[in-house]
Amino acid sequence: MSAEASVGGHAADSAQSAVSQPAFHNTDEFRNHGLLGSKYVKLNVGGSLHYTTVQTLSKEDSLLRSICNGGTEVSIDSEGWVVLDRCGRHFELVLNFLRDGSVPLPEDHRELEEVLKEAQYYQVQGLVQHCLAAMQKQKDVFETVCRIPMITSAKEEQKMIASCKKPVVKLQNNRGNNKYSYTSNSDDNLLKNIELFDKLVLRFNGRVVFVKDVLGDEICCWSFYGEGRKIAEVCCTSIVYATEKKQTKVEFPEARIFEETLNILIYENGRGSGPGGLHLLDSRGSGSSMGAEEEGASGGDRRVRRIHVRRHIMHDERGPGQQTVYKD
Repeated sequence: MSAEASVGGHAADSAQSAVSQPAFHNTDEFRNHGLLGSKYVKLNVGGSLHYTTVQTLSKEDSLLRSICNGGTEVSIDSEGWVVLDRCGRHFELVLNFLRDGSVPLPEDHRELEEVLKEAQYYQVQGLVQHCLAAMQKQKDVFETVCRIPMITSAKEEQKMIASCKKPVVKLQNNRGNNKYSYTSNSDDNLLKNIELFDKLVLRFNGRVVFVKDVLGDEICCWSFYGEGRKIAEVCCTSIVYATEKKQTKVEFPEARIFEETLNILIYENGRGSGPGGLHLLDSRGSGSSMGAEEEGASGGDRRVRRIHVRRHIMHDERGPGQQTVYKD
C-alpha cells in the first residue's frame, strides 16, 4: 500500500513537473508575443524612457519590428518597460523617422555619424540611407570650400608644415607691427597682396595649402615651403627716408609671387625630391629680379631664396653731389 502510494506520489510529481516546465517556456513566448497583443510599448533605452505604439515600431523591417513580433528576445522589467542596452541620446530621432518617414538630421558631422550608427544597429534602412545621403552632401560641400588655417604660434606652424604632404604658401600679414608711418601707396599695396593671396587660394585649391599668419614680426611677407622646409621667401616691405623721417613702404611684386607659387608646385606629390626638381628651382632662382635683391641662405645643403624689395632712399644727410635718389 505504501509502495503504491509512493509510486503514485512520484507519478503525480512527475506530471506536475511536466506541466510546469512548458509553462516556463510559455512565459518567454508570452513575453515576446505580448508586444503584438498590446497597442502601446514602453521602451527604456539606456535610461531614456520612450512611449510609442507597436504600429510605429513595425513600420519598417527592422530590429524593432522583430522585437514586436517576438523574433528577437528582449528583457522586460517588473514595470513592463522593454529594456534596450543602448544609448538613448538619438533614439527619439529614430522614432520620429519611423513616425514621419523623414526627420531633420544634425549638421555636426560627428553627431551625424552617431545617428548613422544607431540606425544601423536598429536596422532602419530608410534612416541609414538618409544619413548616408546627408554625409555625402556634407562631403561635397567641404570639398568645394577653400579653408585657410590661421597660424597662432611658431610651434603650431612648424608642426603643420612638417606634417603637410602638399606644398605650403604662407602670407605673413601684420600691419600693426610698424613703428613708422606708411607711405601713401602702402595700404593699397597691402590690400593687393591680400587679394592676390585669395585669388591664389581659389586657383590652386586642393594642390597647395595656403596659411595666414597675422601674429608674426613681418608686415607683409610671403613664404613658400616644399617637403617640410622653406624653399623661398618674398619680403614686400622696405624702409624709405623722406623729409628727414623714416617711413615703411609696402610693395606688391605680383609677378614674383606668382612665379614662386608656380615653382612650389614642383614639390607636389613629392616630385621635388629628385635632382631634376632641385635643378629646375636653382635655375629659376635667378631668372627674373623684378627690381628686387635676392640672397641665398643655406638650409643644410639646400638654399632658401630670399627676395627683398629694393630699398628706396628719398632723402639722406650726405653732402650735395653725394646723395643717391631713387624715385618710384
